[in-house]
This record gives sequence, structure tokens and C-alpha cells, in this order.
Amino acid sequence: MCCCIDASRRRRQPMSSSGQATVEAAILIPVLLLMLLILTQPAILLYNRIVMENAAAQSCRLLSTRSDVGAYSADKYRGYVQRRLAAIPPVDIFHVHQGANSWDIVMEGNESSGEVTVRITNKVRPLPLLGWAEGLLGLLDGQGYLTQTVEATMPTQPAWVWQNGTGPTDWTTRWK
Repeated sequence: MCCCIDASRRRRQPMSSSGQATVEAAILIPVLLLMLLILTQPAILLYNRIVMENAAAQSCRLLSTRSDVGAYSADKYRGYVQRRLAAIPPVDIFHVHQGANSWDIVMEGNESSGEVTVRITNKVRPLPLLGWAEGLLGLLDGQGYLTQTVEATMPTQPAWVWQNGTGPTDWTTRWK
């Protein structure tokens, strides 16, 4: 009799893989959540920038028709810009809302100017993990906010209006 056990008689049990998915999920879920957090801040900043650029461009078109005659004050033009900016929620990660004038809006020019400019500045509180990294990179202001600034500049009249050095006032004298 042989003391050795015949290798062919032993049955090999297949390795169980029932816990593999749990281990993979335990590693993968935190990584996916971290990636989602990292991508959220740039998505918020991009959304803000798109809304702010559109508000500035629309305000330039309106400002190019502004005249000194009439009852329209600078507050009405500022209100026009603020209504466009209302698409950005007053939540600190989108826009730090502090009082009635929380947007910094600068409008320059009118219909008698060669061009008009609208500049809008927004402050955003960064997300926790990214705020720490942005602070190390020096991207935050003294209060710990990210600052977004958008500027739009447009001519009040198209180039063809001023052909040969003449303008709309010269046209009216020719018609008389």
C-alpha cells in the first residue's frame, strides 16, 4: 500500500469569487466620488461664465442704444443685467450673495461713444477639497473666494456706418 494520495483522485474546488465585487466596489466608489467632486467645481465655474458672458453681451447691445435724453437711469440698465444674472442661483458655490448689490457691474459708454463695455465680477466659494488646493496655488482672494470676471466690449455702430468718415448725422444733412 502506498501512503501517498493519488493526485488524480483529489478533487479541486474552484476558487470562490463571490467577494470580489465587494472589494472592487469598496475601492472604486470613493475614487468615483472624488472624481465627481473634482469635476463639479469646473462645471459650476463654466456655467457661471456662460451666463455672465451672455448677460454682458446682451447688456452691451442695450447700452449702445442708451442716450442722455429720457427717463432711463443707470439703475434700470443695472437691473437689466441683474435679471440676466438671476439664472445663477444665490448659493455660495455659484455666487456669494451679500446684500442687494452682490454683483460688481461696471457699464461704460452710450450711443454717442465709439464702443460700450460691460464688466461683471462674481465671487464663488470653492468646494472644500478644491478650496484647499486653490488656496495653496494662490487662486483665492483675501476672503477665501474665487473671483470670476467677464468683460464684453462692442462698437455702438457697425463699421459700414462710418464709411468715408461720415456718420448718421452727415446722412441727415444730405437728405435735406
